[in-house]
Amino acid sequence: MKRPRTLYVRLAVSLLGLLVLLGVALGAVTAIAADLYQQEVAQRLNRDLAASIVEQSLPMRDGTVDREALDDIFHSLMLVNPRIEIYLLDRDGAILAFSAPAARVVRTRVDLTPIRQFLAGDTGGPIVGDDPRSATRRKVFSAAAIPAGAGPAGYLYVVLQSEQYAGVAELLGSSYVLRLAALAAGLAVLATLGAGLLVFRRLTRRIRRLSSAMEDFERSGFTIHHVLPSPPPTAADEIDHLVLVFNRLAHRNVQQMQRLREGDALRRELVANVSHDLRTPLASLRGYLETLKLRDDALSAAERRDYVDVAERQSRRLGRLVGELFELAKLDARETQPEPEPFAVDELLQDLAQKFRLPAARRGVRIETELSEGAPSVWADIGLIERVLENLLDNAIRHAGEGGEIRLAAHPASGTVEVRVSDTGRGIPPRELPRIFDRHHQVDDFHDDRTGRAGLGLAIAKRILELHGSAIEATSAPGVGTTFAFALPVAPTVTNM
Repeated sequence: MKRPRTLYVRLAVSLLGLLVLLGVALGAVTAIAADLYQQEVAQRLNRDLAASIVEQSLPMRDGTVDREALDDIFHSLMLVNPRIEIYLLDRDGAILAFSAPAARVVRTRVDLTPIRQFLAGDTGGPIVGDDPRSATRRKVFSAAAIPAGAGPAGYLYVVLQSEQYAGVAELLGSSYVLRLAALAAGLAVLATLGAGLLVFRRLTRRIRRLSSAMEDFERSGFTIHHVLPSPPPTAADEIDHLVLVFNRLAHRNVQQMQRLREGDALRRELVANVSHDLRTPLASLRGYLETLKLRDDALSAAERRDYVDVAERQSRRLGRLVGELFELAKLDARETQPEPEPFAVDELLQDLAQKFRLPAARRGVRIETELSEGAPSVWADIGLIERVLENLLDNAIRHAGEGGEIRLAAHPASGTVEVRVSDTGRGIPPRELPRIFDRHHQVDDFHDDRTGRAGLGLAIAKRILELHGSAIEATSAPGVGTTFAFALPVAPTVTNM
């Protein structure tokens, strides 16, 4: 496939064309100006030539021109300056005598208007008059009136550029200075062309770099963008502004593609989670219901009630898992964003301790609080932090064991408030501790035997704290208990004006 012409080539061809047109125009203007200048110089230098001939050389006899002597004078003057032609005109402009060959003179009279303009002293530029050798050509001249009584008897009309003068082309061909000037002008045009090509190459280099970056971006599937360098917006030209816009658009496109990939991964993960986490409660629920259906007549009322209770617990577990899965999916997709506000974390811990005391008492577990007086308010989303603490408390109640204790603590620490939830349960084996926040991982013997619940509470708590820019840590010792801890930033102080 034929490669399209680049912008640089188009600019170079355009510049070459413009310079050629400029050279032709300058050459034409120079030729015309040189010709006019030559005519002006010739007329100024020879302005008094006709008058001098009339005063010093024109033969007069009885108040009229001696025609016989005039031919000799014309011949002598032509020998001295072969570039002039001399014509004797009557007072109406008719040609009476001339120095040129008779066969070459085609006019019988000369227009007197330019002659009168010349004699009046007009210096506005070269004045041209009729060339008797041509029906259309006009040339510069010198003229003088031949005096007679009340008015001129006629005019002496001297054409300063005879037919032997070929014009400016001959002048250029014979003049070393003009040839040198023409050569200098040509070199100047070539130098201008070279400088223009260098400037165009420098200007189009950034466009080529931008075009290459856009092609690379396209080849990457709009996923990999290497930021192009650009000056500050205040010093940027149109090309730099285009680079800035491309960088912004490419960055936004990469982010959107990343979000699309993350969304796709989340959808696949949600399907996998639903399949993985819901399989057990669904199978258990189905098994008990099928048992009730098949053995309904053989079961006692107490056994039937036990089967129904187990099926009910499994259905509640199933509903809870579905809710947690969708909650975690929303957190991963960042559909839920924290709305921070100042609140007292010690008051929140007191409220939660009161809320969970009754469920804990049913399992023989005590809940205690350990709070610091005058603890500062924290800056976080109170609803999401409450959800974190509820998950941790629910987890602690299920694993503290009968006669166990749960302790809620909050202590200020270097611009933050550290929150801890501790229990005196069985603890977590060291090999399992790094993976307890993995939504797919279940610690051996860590689920609740009565509810069969492993749940996603810890994964949800971790994701909520990540959205707050915080991290949750777990420390545990088998047979001693487990502690979960995280820190929240202190709320900024509002100064009253």
